[in-house]
Amino acid sequence: MQFGRYYEEFEVGAVYKHWPGKTVTEYDDHLFCLLTMNHHPLHLDAHYAGETTDFGKNVVVGNYIYSLLLGMSVPDVSGKAIANLEVESLKHVKPTFHGDTIYGETEVLDKTPSKSKDDRGVVYVETRGYKQDGTIVCIFRRKVMVPKRSYGDTRGGEQPGRPTPHE
Repeated sequence: MQFGRYYEEFEVGAVYKHWPGKTVTEYDDHLFCLLTMNHHPLHLDAHYAGETTDFGKNVVVGNYIYSLLLGMSVPDVSGKAIANLEVESLKHVKPTFHGDTIYGETEVLDKTPSKSKDDRGVVYVETRGYKQDGTIVCIFRRKVMVPKRSYGDTRGGEQPGRPTPHE
C-alpha cells in the first residue's frame, strides 16, 4: 500500500477521498480540549451548552476536526512530505457534534517545482471535511513540500530507514 506520493504522482485537479471516516466521541473531544488547555464550556460543559447556546449541546472543538482531517490526509497527501510549509486558510463552516462521523477529501489545486532544489516541489491542496450527511464542516488550504522520485531513490526508496531482518 502506498503511503504518500512523490511530486510526479500529484495531478492538478485530482481528488483523494480519505478512508476510513472517524466517528467523533465525547471522549475524543474532551481529551483534545484538555490536552490543548481549551477549557471553553461550549466544548466541556453539557449543562452550559444546553442552557445557554443556540446549539443546545456541546460542539466539538474545531481544531480537533482540523487535526483529524489533517491526519486522515497523510496516507494520500503528505506521507512522503519533506515539510508542511503553510496553512493558507482554515474555515470552520458548520459545527460538529458528538456522534458525528467525519469524512475527508483533498483536491490538488496546483504544483510547482522547487526553484532552489531539483529533487522536490510544492503541492498546493484543499482539504474538505464533511459529516455523515454530506454537510461540509471544515475546509483548509495548505502547501506541502514533497520529494520527487529521485529524492526518494537516493534515500532508500519507498520505505527509507527500514532495516533488513537478520538472525
